[in-house]
Amino acid sequence: MIQESLEKLLQYEGRGQKPHDFDAFWDKELSKLENLSLDYQLERAAVASNVADCYILTFTSFDGTRISCQLLKPKGKGVIFPGLLQFHGYHVNSGDFSEKIGWVAEGFVVMAMDCRGQGGKSENIESSTVGTALRGLIIRGIEEGPEALYFKRVFLDTVIASRILMSLGEVDEESIFVQGASQGGALALVCAALEPRIKRVFTTHPYLSDYRRAFELDIKNSAYEELFYWFRFRDPLHENEENFFRTLEYIDVQHFAPRIKAEVIMATGLDDEICFPSTQFAVFNKITSPKDVILLPEYGHEYYPKVADKVRGFFIHNEMKAF
Repeated sequence: MIQESLEKLLQYEGRGQKPHDFDAFWDKELSKLENLSLDYQLERAAVASNVADCYILTFTSFDGTRISCQLLKPKGKGVIFPGLLQFHGYHVNSGDFSEKIGWVAEGFVVMAMDCRGQGGKSENIESSTVGTALRGLIIRGIEEGPEALYFKRVFLDTVIASRILMSLGEVDEESIFVQGASQGGALALVCAALEPRIKRVFTTHPYLSDYRRAFELDIKNSAYEELFYWFRFRDPLHENEENFFRTLEYIDVQHFAPRIKAEVIMATGLDDEICFPSTQFAVFNKITSPKDVILLPEYGHEYYPKVADKVRGFFIHNEMKAF
């Protein structure tokens, strides 16, 4: 049964309907960043380490929002390191500095961004005053159109973060990698799509894709439950259903996939009931750059054993450069 399901997944093209102006929309949004300052502020973090210097890095996004990141640099001078950008899961934050020190010990400058208005230190300047904030952030701004969507702003934040990481004197701008799981996995893919200089992406059970398909499945018990609640409280007769989903297409990760130039590895549990495998393969099957998928048939939306060890060389085989 799994093999039959897998065959279907590998052929699945998604229920999404890509807007005719999708790329033009995002090119216009990216143009907002052309003259944006990459200035940032650093504050030393009180984290004990023999291998890493730890900081809180704060930058101002395109709309004035202050975005907070963790930054960890290997101790010592005279070497240019590859950069690793990390994104966290929905509603939480970048976690502890200690979780990233292993990457620093391997010779990476690591940057982890807190998504605006979630569980970390980043602010959220609301541009939307219409609609509901009940249950989640996918629906923020949806009644005002794609320009007002919360995740539109987060996607642009990821680009700024990647460009700041590239600008650091200790970082090789030609060796930038991104990783994340769930929401973080989606942001890693979008970041690579909007910043084509990124070289490799490791994404685990990515979120934020194929909203029409997710709505057809067990919506109330998945990561997409806020779509259900929007209709229940804002549009119980589904009079605005088509406009609702048409707006979400602008932040559907599957539509970003053809823009990705980086190498991609995706890890997916075939028993995932939170971010359904079909919604993940809607993205994966549209990626045209080199790619691979790691499958865990008995696993859902959870920690995947053995996977981190398996893909470690995907990032680490790069050599450090002296300067």
